[in-house]
Amino acid sequence: MTEQKATNVTWHAHKVTREDRNKLAGHKGAVLWFTGLSACGKSTIANEVDYRLNQLGKRSYVLDGDNIRMGLNKNLGFSAEDRSENIRRIGEVAKLFSDAGVLTTTAFISPYRADRDKVRALFEPGQFVEILVKASVETCEARDPKGLYKKARAALASGKGMGFTGIDDPYEAPEKPELVLDSDNKGIEELTNEVMAYLTSAGLLSV
Repeated sequence: MTEQKATNVTWHAHKVTREDRNKLAGHKGAVLWFTGLSACGKSTIANEVDYRLNQLGKRSYVLDGDNIRMGLNKNLGFSAEDRSENIRRIGEVAKLFSDAGVLTTTAFISPYRADRDKVRALFEPGQFVEILVKASVETCEARDPKGLYKKARAALASGKGMGFTGIDDPYEAPEKPELVLDSDNKGIEELTNEVMAYLTSAGLLSV
């Protein structure tokens, strides 16, 4: 639990409720938390889902790992402590978006189960949708658009290592995600269709 350092602060209830904002949006606010190894397809799927939602007239937004690290979390590195703080901050921001009636997609490796569970605990049931984009290290390494796996392998061979998830740092897959996407064997369009089908069946695309 993060320590509350600020004193003399009081939570102010708002006259406009979450339900009021959902009604105005015409759908429920929620967070679609995409998690998985680097290069598994998280960002690509999150962006395609965001595009589909926008085309349907839904209020949506993408919180992407790299983009967030260029602004809000630019002071954080990739140590275990910084990774945890990175996810904590994103969880709080995602909750604000959700409360505002926005369908928010997040694309973060978020490798540690405990960190993701802490974020889930911020939400009411049904508001947090954990989506595992499942792809093997071999598949992700073959894609490797940023060349990160190549760098991680080289660092590991030199005896230094770089704490790269899936190579010399662990990835703890969700035990009970709301949705599992088979990125090893399916394409982006099919996986996006599966997400959209889930949103419909879960009643998130209407009030």
